[in-house]
Amino acid sequence: MEKVDFRRKPEWLKIRLPRGFKTSQVVGLLNEKHLHTICSSGMCPNRGECWGRGTATFMIGGNVCTRNCRFCNVATGRPAPLEEKEIEEIVTSVRQLGLKHVVITSVDRDDLPDLGAGHWARMIRRIKEECPGVTMEVLIPDFQGRKELIDMVIAERPDVISHNLETVRRLTPQVRTYATYDMSLEVIRHIAASGIRSKSGIMLGLGEREDEILQTMDDLLGAGCEVMTIGQYLQPTKNHFPLQDYITPEKFGEYGEIGRRKGFRHIESAPMVRSSYHAEKHVN
Repeated sequence: MEKVDFRRKPEWLKIRLPRGFKTSQVVGLLNEKHLHTICSSGMCPNRGECWGRGTATFMIGGNVCTRNCRFCNVATGRPAPLEEKEIEEIVTSVRQLGLKHVVITSVDRDDLPDLGAGHWARMIRRIKEECPGVTMEVLIPDFQGRKELIDMVIAERPDVISHNLETVRRLTPQVRTYATYDMSLEVIRHIAASGIRSKSGIMLGLGEREDEILQTMDDLLGAGCEVMTIGQYLQPTKNHFPLQDYITPEKFGEYGEIGRRKGFRHIESAPMVRSSYHAEKHVN
């Protein structure tokens, strides 16, 4: 498989992490409470911008994943037991930071009997109880396709439920572990059928073809997905899935326009876009 040097980024992907009081406040609070964010664990390129606005995507269930997807920078291995205090610390942080919109995601917890669904439900419930008026997006794992577990999250009625396809059908077996393209589509379909706003995202630069990207859009729309994000894959290390191409901002713009014409209620398509980027826009 041909690849490009992931260390030589084009100009449009070169960013400087902003500094300032709000960024320091967020980082300080996260460190103080030993909280995990996908912003740090996933090496998100927007973390400086989001922290500067006083927002963060909290990651629950610890910071060790039971899966080893080839694109992801989150540590894999045997996770520690769940800690209920994680929920209270996040609720406190949401209040202290004065957040109006919060995004929650998690590692996969295939080691647990309920795959972490109960922890998810308690997290959503506590934020709703203690932080009235705060809107919420949850970016959930596939829960191995078990609908009774997905229903535990749906029952708490967050504003948006997201589950990422990550890539096109052909590349899924090479990029993801355990998860399948069709399983993820069924998760999205089940979310959409509940009446809660459904959302999904993919990365570009893994070797996908344009016709495959457009087919993925059609597949998502067919499953009832309302919101889509499209961003550039950034290879974390030389041991991760090899980067195939850097997609230009103009091409991302084209995909965004195509997605809007196809019928997505909202679509974010740009090199720096990640699942939770500008997530507050996706509620209304």
